[in-house]
Amino acid sequence: MVAIRHFALLLTLVALSLSWSTSNGHAEPASAEPSDASSLFAQSAAEALNRDFPGNDISFLLLDARSGAVLASRWDHPDAPIAVGSLLKPFAALAYGELHGYQYPSHTCLGTSTGCWRPRGHGDVNLTLAVAHSCNSYFRMLTEDLSVADVSPTAIRFGLDRPGPETAGLEFAGLGTHWRTSPLRLAHAYLELAQERQQSAVSQILDGMSLSARKGTGAEVHRAFPVPDVLVKTGTAACSHSPHAPGDGFVVALVPAANPQLLLMVRVHGVSGSQAAKTAGQMLRRIEN
Repeated sequence: MVAIRHFALLLTLVALSLSWSTSNGHAEPASAEPSDASSLFAQSAAEALNRDFPGNDISFLLLDARSGAVLASRWDHPDAPIAVGSLLKPFAALAYGELHGYQYPSHTCLGTSTGCWRPRGHGDVNLTLAVAHSCNSYFRMLTEDLSVADVSPTAIRFGLDRPGPETAGLEFAGLGTHWRTSPLRLAHAYLELAQERQQSAVSQILDGMSLSARKGTGAEVHRAFPVPDVLVKTGTAACSHSPHAPGDGFVVALVPAANPQLLLMVRVHGVSGSQAAKTAGQMLRRIEN
């Protein structure tokens, strides 16, 4: 409980308005006043993350969830659109909802035979469970009939890059490379998502992200950072930078879940999203310390 209270204090400091500039992939304050606790927190967080998580295999963005300001960054070209895998699933789900009165079907995931990453499947799942476990089978079913025209309004609404003209079906589930968006746009889209929690479909998605942090693909976040109040979405996507790897793991984490103050986005080179969750949890724990 002491650690949680300490982290809550840091989150309060972050809630103050900050002005930041990023250069050469590292975050530096545009102006830092020693008496400004929020600036000191942000500077400390940037230094700690760059020191304790060095190397080009880890990219990260740390944002003030209230203002959207970048507190710390080590991500080459965060404005450039890239494939982000399953991090797009929540927005594909909302696009489906727009067309179906936000009524979501249940689905039986049988694993490999229904196109899921988990060979033995996830069994009977609804939207919340599908988000928690990033169930490819569920999202293949949900997006199979979606078109660019169907998804573009949701992309625009959340400030994402629009899907490319060749995007169709399972590509909207993050199972391809035709729908790309920039990490910075995606981070802000998740902040907008958290602000719309009163909407029924968004609430189901956020419940899935909460469950992900405890028992789903983001469970390594909770193991490394044992605070129960975290929202997590993971993804695995084609590697888009050098040196080339079969894929990269992505994680978005928002804390605390009920009223996010911080957003951390992480990309770890050459691993899955569930593995990258461990790094994200360790980074959150380092910030708390």
